[in-house]
Amino acid sequence: MLRYLLPFVSFSAMALGQAVELTNPRTSPEDVAAGAKTFRSHCATCHGIRGEGGVGPALAAGRFFHGSSDDALLKNISDGIPGTEMAGLFYSPDRVWQIIAYIRSLNQNPRSEVPGDIAAGNALFQSNGCVRCHRVQGEGGRLGPDLTSIGKSRSAENLRDSILNPNAVVQPRYWVFEGAGKDGTAYSGFLLNEDTYTVQVLDFEERLRSINKSGLSSYKVKKDSRMPSFRKTLNDGQITDLVAYLSSLRPKGDSE
Repeated sequence: MLRYLLPFVSFSAMALGQAVELTNPRTSPEDVAAGAKTFRSHCATCHGIRGEGGVGPALAAGRFFHGSSDDALLKNISDGIPGTEMAGLFYSPDRVWQIIAYIRSLNQNPRSEVPGDIAAGNALFQSNGCVRCHRVQGEGGRLGPDLTSIGKSRSAENLRDSILNPNAVVQPRYWVFEGAGKDGTAYSGFLLNEDTYTVQVLDFEERLRSINKSGLSSYKVKKDSRMPSFRKTLNDGQITDLVAYLSSLRPKGDSE
């Protein structure tokens, strides 16, 4: 019902020469508790159980890429965000307001200082070959996610878990295709698309390839991460330094 009233509210505001911004009417402790339940069942898979980030960006810091006002959050949660993996949540406005109330409750805790030596973490990032797959400020490979602003969208906890347990969450765009041609040719790369007759992959030399299925003797799709775990490669202090470096990667001018 609220969505259908929005055009009327906007028209009335323009007629009166006033700017009207919706604010959350469901902010009681009971609403926060109800919002927490909905968040855990429908949002935590992507954003983390405490909004710390995961497949989707962290929400606990209280800063959002597509609008921070209550009405912007209502629209983004209800309708989804075009061009991203954020789908709309088909719930009544009251239930979405409760989710927003819960997210706001996470934002009440200030960002804690991330321990570790940023310079040492940067050196580890370079020496352990992370730059072969990840770009930072335009430098590095393209086979993994661009990390230029990763510290803004992921919590230190989530970054640490990604370094130690890279197989915990592997997005479909990083699933690996492996195939054997009837002529003995081996194929491998990130699976981009598959239809009845062909498979499209980005190979590990960053080349786009279209492979005819009729020419394959066998193939499989692996859903494990190509990124190795650093659990046995780096000690705890080095992991802490690497997390500190990644947490420092933020847009220019962003200090929060």
